[in-house]
Amino acid sequence: MQRAWIKTQWIALFCLFLCLGLFGLRDNFEVRAVPDETYEKLRIFTDVLEKVQQNYLEPVDSKKLIYGAIKGMLESLDAHSAFLDPDIYKELQVETKGSFGGLGIEITVRDGLLTIVSPIEDTPAFRAGLKAGDKILKIDGEFTKDLSLFEAVKRMRGKKGSKIVLTIAREDLPEPMDVTLVRDIIKIRSVKSRVIDNEYAYVRITQFQEDTARELKKSLEDLEAQVQPGIKGLVLDLRNNPGGLLDQAVQVSDEFLESGKIVYTDGRIESQKMEFYAHPQKDKHAYSMVVLVNGGSASASEIVAGALQDHHRGVILGTTTFGKGSVQTIIPLEDGSGLKLTTAQYFTPSGRSIQAKGIEPDIVVPEKVKVGAGEERPVQFLRERDLQRHLEMQNQGETTGEEKKDLEKKDLEKKDLEKKDPVQDTGEATPEKTVEQEDVQLNRAIEILKSWEIFQAFDMRKSTVAMDSVQPATP
Repeated sequence: MQRAWIKTQWIALFCLFLCLGLFGLRDNFEVRAVPDETYEKLRIFTDVLEKVQQNYLEPVDSKKLIYGAIKGMLESLDAHSAFLDPDIYKELQVETKGSFGGLGIEITVRDGLLTIVSPIEDTPAFRAGLKAGDKILKIDGEFTKDLSLFEAVKRMRGKKGSKIVLTIAREDLPEPMDVTLVRDIIKIRSVKSRVIDNEYAYVRITQFQEDTARELKKSLEDLEAQVQPGIKGLVLDLRNNPGGLLDQAVQVSDEFLESGKIVYTDGRIESQKMEFYAHPQKDKHAYSMVVLVNGGSASASEIVAGALQDHHRGVILGTTTFGKGSVQTIIPLEDGSGLKLTTAQYFTPSGRSIQAKGIEPDIVVPEKVKVGAGEERPVQFLRERDLQRHLEMQNQGETTGEEKKDLEKKDLEKKDLEKKDPVQDTGEATPEKTVEQEDVQLNRAIEILKSWEIFQAFDMRKSTVAMDSVQPATP
């Protein structure tokens, strides 16, 4: 009798939780009838819950069991859907504001092992020499195999000044090594900029946070004020940018585009079908652009690169990007926890999905790393297609006829430029005096901007000569 009453109470509570969740999300998601089959499976869930609580060796907290069940449910979907307990949900909210206590690394799970996607510049992890592709075998002596991503993040976050030991495995190391790091306040400066050779602007976006678009606009204003009579070209560096907020990616793209579609999303329900367009800009940045990308460029940075590539607003240079073309919606729950759920895929203006494929650069310039005396090899990046349960790529050709004509016109202009550009081969770049000599991709970008300027000037001189040679008609 008592067991039946307990079972009934669990079913009632679970259904109440489900109804409250649906009620709370009614403004953003379609509420659909729950099939009878789902309720039948919920009975199995409550049976298991009851048996565990009554028969397990030690008393088990019901919250722990339910949270574990929800985590398992989300982990059965795709690589990016997850349940966020209240602590992790708070950390996620703090991180988008650009300041948190931790180490400064972007991580993922590959083959059950924590794997570094990229260290963030000017952080303890970056200064300690951690690299993309490193496997984190232990955290403070405890093995990480099959540890959830968010639990790993929770363990590595902490107060400024506290120490943590990571056991790292790396391909070129004979055995794992222990790295001791001191946690710090990770203040991610979203936008960094400088002037190169007194003529060219360099802007690096490290990730897309709440103020990224505003910081970009301010940086461009400062650079344009510094360089007189005007900037001759811009390098927009999106390398190792793990992404961030969709609206910021749209606003950054809009800063360089005058019209047309920037990105659109497509999901099962109507509220996830969105389109974003560019607007005429008050401050027009008419200079030529080269956009740097690599295997660490993911998500929001791929949106920007894809939009600029489709509109031929800039030349994309580097290596193929990460390939994360899915959209995650963060859904708050009643108890302070959250749901990170994949709800849509995004597509570039021409209808391309980069999911599990990435943005392929117009000009491929590999990154190399030294592995010995005088020996180099290409940098290896973990990509979306390497993740377990990654979504398969979809392509949609939903570009309008007018947009296609505009894109085809810009494509012809770009091909014309490539014919004129004498440095379109993949040979070694000549280092500039004021550019870091080891950054081959940046060197090459500056070369392209310089050659672009030369041929634009050549076309103008050619047009002037042609006009001067025209003789007036004989009356």
